[in-house]
Amino acid sequence: MLKAELRKAYLTKRRSLSKAEVEELSQQLADRFFEAFAPRAGQTVHVFLPIQQHREINTWHIIHRLWAEFPEVRVATSVSHLEDCSMTHYLLTPSTQLLVNKWGIPEPVQAQQITEAEIDLVLVPLLAFDLQGHRVGYGKGFYDRFLALLPKSSQKQGLSLEPPILQIEDVHPLDLTLDAVITPSQVYRFF
Repeated sequence: MLKAELRKAYLTKRRSLSKAEVEELSQQLADRFFEAFAPRAGQTVHVFLPIQQHREINTWHIIHRLWAEFPEVRVATSVSHLEDCSMTHYLLTPSTQLLVNKWGIPEPVQAQQITEAEIDLVLVPLLAFDLQGHRVGYGKGFYDRFLALLPKSSQKQGLSLEPPILQIEDVHPLDLTLDAVITPSQVYRFF
């Protein structure tokens, strides 16, 4: 399938999930993440904050566990800039104030800014992915731009409520592949 078709189909599929289903799947996904990729001391883990009305994965399960069990790991998140589809990155702590932007994304206010070079692992949002590690997002390119700026050593791990499809048909040669995708039931590795 083409990205546009996948985007439409998977948005519809996600919207059909109840809040309780999303919560249960999000908890399973968080457990799978820590089983497969427990972070190391000194690392910075970048996590997207969920858009509740889009039934996105509740990444707060991962964030709260990082804060509680991995105090030597820094957690970061982003602020999105619609004018150029870029993002700036900030440390996220239990005391960080959040403000929900016009797209429903919680964003840090008055937090410490960091650079892409400081990020060791990024948990990437997606709607669908294939067995080659390509992803379909919302189509604005925020994460494509961000991932291209990361050091080569940074891990790019997608989070998905759904299993992979065989192949996304219209992958662009410059599209970056993910290193892994974590689903509630399985981890798919592409490195």
